[in-house]
Amino acid sequence: MTVDNQTAAGRETLARGRRLDSRDCSVCHSTEPGAAFRRKPNFDGIDTTRLPTSLAAHLTWDFVDRLREITSMKIVLKGVVTYEDAALALKHGADGLTVPNHGGRGEESFRSTIEALPEVVEAIGGKMPVLIDSGFRRGTDIFKALSLGANAICVGRPYAWGLAAFGQAGVERSLEILKNELDTTMRTMGTPNVPSITRAFVQRA
Repeated sequence: MTVDNQTAAGRETLARGRRLDSRDCSVCHSTEPGAAFRRKPNFDGIDTTRLPTSLAAHLTWDFVDRLREITSMKIVLKGVVTYEDAALALKHGADGLTVPNHGGRGEESFRSTIEALPEVVEAIGGKMPVLIDSGFRRGTDIFKALSLGANAICVGRPYAWGLAAFGQAGVERSLEILKNELDTTMRTMGTPNVPSITRAFVQRA
């Protein structure tokens, strides 16, 4: 469940790249309630007209508690970047966390996710998995995040670029490149397996 970036925020970079086409978007895109959900096959047959377009007003820890009560599924909160919120996530029964910043587009002046990672890991104390994303482009980036305690590293743009260029083969190749770069870094650092990657291999500039 994504818990951050519930507003338009100050996306200056996005604004600079905004379309110049002045035609009315509603000509091609429906503005009816639930229209964004209705086009996806997994919402077929479900009344989406009463789904809120934004959960901003509803995203409280009480909401997480209610969600925990009504589902036996794993709940992973995506958007936790501080010690305090990580501790609260643990208290409210989350099963995992993702440390993201939406590629820096949500708020462009915040710190990077890899800077936020250590305090989140400290707050969790190994009691749930901690994932991280945003800006991981090289195997060395993955190594650093593993060193700082991440259990998994998520990538978005690298495989999207591969998909755009060469389809499925491009996705497979982009992931292969990341895997090979991580393998090379691990060999260089003398770490034969992931558990041997510790904080001893990184230091702050």
